[in-house]
Parts: sequence; C-alpha cells; structure tokens
Amino acid sequence: MKFKALLLLLLLPLLAVCQDPMAQNYKIYNTAKNSPATIDDIINDLNKADVLFFGEEHNDSTGHYLENVILKKLADKYPGKLSLSLEMFQTDCQTVLDEYLAGYIREKNLISEGRAWKNYKDYRPMIETAKTAHIPVIAANAPTRYTNMVTRSGLSSLDQLSPAAKAWLAPLPIDTATGPYYEKFVGIMGGHSAMGNLKIYQSQNVWDATMGWNIARFIKAHKDYKVFQVNGGFHSEEKLGTAAQLKKYMPKVRIVNIATYADDRFDNPDWSKFTKMGDYIILTNPKLAKTFE
Repeated sequence: MKFKALLLLLLLPLLAVCQDPMAQNYKIYNTAKNSPATIDDIINDLNKADVLFFGEEHNDSTGHYLENVILKKLADKYPGKLSLSLEMFQTDCQTVLDEYLAGYIREKNLISEGRAWKNYKDYRPMIETAKTAHIPVIAANAPTRYTNMVTRSGLSSLDQLSPAAKAWLAPLPIDTATGPYYEKFVGIMGGHSAMGNLKIYQSQNVWDATMGWNIARFIKAHKDYKVFQVNGGFHSEEKLGTAAQLKKYMPKVRIVNIATYADDRFDNPDWSKFTKMGDYIILTNPKLAKTFE
C-alpha cells in the first residue's frame, strides 16, 4: 500500500500536465489567502460573486488559452446562466455578433462587419465555445468613433449626438472623477506633462463606463446569471476602471478579478509586486511566443 501511495504521489504532477498541457506555463496566486491557487478555486469563488473579470495582456498566448479554459469550466458549472462580455467587440456590432452566434451569418462577416480585432484568432476559441454552448456574448465596448470624438473635443462633445448614437454608450454624463485611477493613467501616459489635457483620460472613462454599463444592464435583465468579462488588464486592475464604473451602476454587484502578467521572474515570482492588482494573480511564462508583437 505504501508503494502504491508513493507511486500515486509521483504521478500526480504528470497527470496534471496530461489534463492541462499548459500547466507548466502559468502560476496562480490567491491574494486574500496569500497562497497558490488553481483554476477550480477561481471557478468556485464565483459562487459568491456576479462578475469575474479577466485582465489580460492582449498578446499573451497563455492568457488567451486560460480564458477559454475558464469559460468552458464556467459553462459546465452554470449552464444556461452564464454570459461572456468582451472589450474586443463594440456595442454597435451586437447584432452582427448575435447573428453569428445564432448561425445566421458566416465567420468572415463577423470579422469584417463586426469589426473584430486584428488578433481575432486569440478570441475565436471563446466565441466558438459560446456558440456551441449557447452562451450570450456582450459586445461591451464603446464605438471607437465616439472615444475618438472625446479625445479630440472632450466629453461634452458627446452631447451633440443623436439619441440613437447615445444608446451605444453609457448614460451621459459619464463620471470621470480623478483619484487613484487617474493617477495610474497619468503614470502609464508618462506623467502629467506628457499626457496634456484631460481629454484622453475622458475617452478612457468612456470605454470603462460603457463596458460597466453593458454588464450592469445585462445582469439586471438576466437574474442569477454570471458574467465573465475579458478586457485589457488596466481596465480592471485593483477593481478600478471598468470594475469601478460597474459598481457605480450596480453598487451591490459582487466582483472577483484576475490580473494576468507575463513576468520575467515567472520561475521565482515576487508576488508582492502584484498582490494589490487582483483577487487572483496569474503569472505566465514570458519565454513563450507572443501572439503578435
């Protein structure tokens, strides 16, 4: 019996790799428990939450792999009660996205008329999972033409839009309060002098608010659904950005957020650098090829 137990102990890591061929290329950390975690831990945590944010690096192949793994596990656990929400599709493309998911139109029409991102191949597995499992997908992001308006002319420029155009956005006026998120944004932009005026920050808030609004609107219309929101990491780190805007529209919403990074110290991570960024931190192997440069 002791020999069998020892053999099983030795085989467990091999079995894990067989079940998950990418298992050696990522590490998950639970910041509340200060301990390693698994994908199943994340899935189980959604029992007491409404929205799971996945903050990605857009060209991280391991991150994209994990997004689809998580989506499939959520679909198994919450059949008929799950939605996928994506930064990668804009609100005015919702009809095109719905038509593809229903099987009415071809993929090439989704890509062209749905204005799919150039790296659509990275998100295609999730779209195909949603199509097969009949999971509604929220085209969550604000149309680029309107964020460009704000970058050029300021937030007030949106007031001149028609009611039909405003329907693609979060309700106006959009909250652009300064604070921790503003300071983070300034840092990313290279400082106050490099950023110039507030217009570019206002356009960032239009993205965030529109995504938050669309998630909130879906949850209010679909009782007991879980939402899996995928966006660039900056939009949900520290539960700021889109996550904070969502809380403004639904103060009682319960959020779990994942922050993902390809890190040079993947083999021996300094977790203290990341712990404030999310409920779960996923570090991926930076040596793997990027999906684009």
